[in-house]
Amino acid sequence: MSTNDTILEVKDLQTYFFNRRGVTKAVDGISFSLRQGETLGIVGESGCGKTMTALSLLGLIPKPAARIVSGQIILDGQDLVQLSSQEMRQIRGRKISMILQDPQTSLNPVFSIGNQVIEALSISHHENRSSMVKRAVEALRNVRVAAPESRLNDYPHQMSGGMKQRVLGAIAIASVPKVIIADEPTTALDVTIQLQYLRLLKDIQAETGMAIIFITHDFGIVARMCDRVAVMYAGRIVESADVRSLFNNPTHPYTQALIASVPQMDKTDRLFAIDGQPPALFDLPEGCHFADRCIHAQTRCHQEYPGNFQAGDDHSAACWMLDPSWVQTEQEATT
Repeated sequence: MSTNDTILEVKDLQTYFFNRRGVTKAVDGISFSLRQGETLGIVGESGCGKTMTALSLLGLIPKPAARIVSGQIILDGQDLVQLSSQEMRQIRGRKISMILQDPQTSLNPVFSIGNQVIEALSISHHENRSSMVKRAVEALRNVRVAAPESRLNDYPHQMSGGMKQRVLGAIAIASVPKVIIADEPTTALDVTIQLQYLRLLKDIQAETGMAIIFITHDFGIVARMCDRVAVMYAGRIVESADVRSLFNNPTHPYTQALIASVPQMDKTDRLFAIDGQPPALFDLPEGCHFADRCIHAQTRCHQEYPGNFQAGDDHSAACWMLDPSWVQTEQEATT
């Protein structure tokens, strides 16, 4: 695809929390782009900033404690950071939407499924009730909900977890947005239903051409779903590559450790675990944020945060090991 296909571009996005502890850098200067019909995976441990990135894109960060302090979110040529809350209400659902993680808490238990799907449709379609009902039925049919006409009258407690997740998908895609953010949508599903749901998202993407940001910690899902991957750690993207390059040549030590942590059927050895814990986002170290857990760390790693170095075509990582001077340091250390 050419750069003309770019539908979303995030530039140096910084989302901070301001509280009694000081400044918590939840999202600390990340940049990425997304092309039409493309799936970008964002992976990393819990607390690394994946969901806060998604909420920043949607303008749903918890205010007044959190705010976007700098950066741009350019969607279809429009900078979302500059829009008011009222203007963002016209963007959410129409141009960018989100499939939330937990259907148990995302659907309102006192409203019927039909009411909740129609409410989402009403933001972008100003039609009479009968037309909206038809659109709601079609939205449920698109996500393969059986007997959608009767399901409109059901309440969330009358549906299985897999069906509720499909309803969330119907709400997100009802207005055919250009970008869908899927925030770990398969976490609450069993393995069989997970596979069906992933196939469903791929089918919908092929039919509509929408772009997907897939937030997950499951590298199996990344391999199946994504075209490109951004690995996040402590609020920053530490490695970015197409999915094949990332699996064949993981460059950042954190990425290598994450992939090594994935269980393999042909190995019965003790599972690999990353030592230590991610740093507190309100008290980040001076140098590389992964240095305290990295087996390759040297003095420079603890003193200065690395820039992005190229590891291949469309493949970059924020690691001093990619700096040409690193090789000399390593050689000097062994002589």
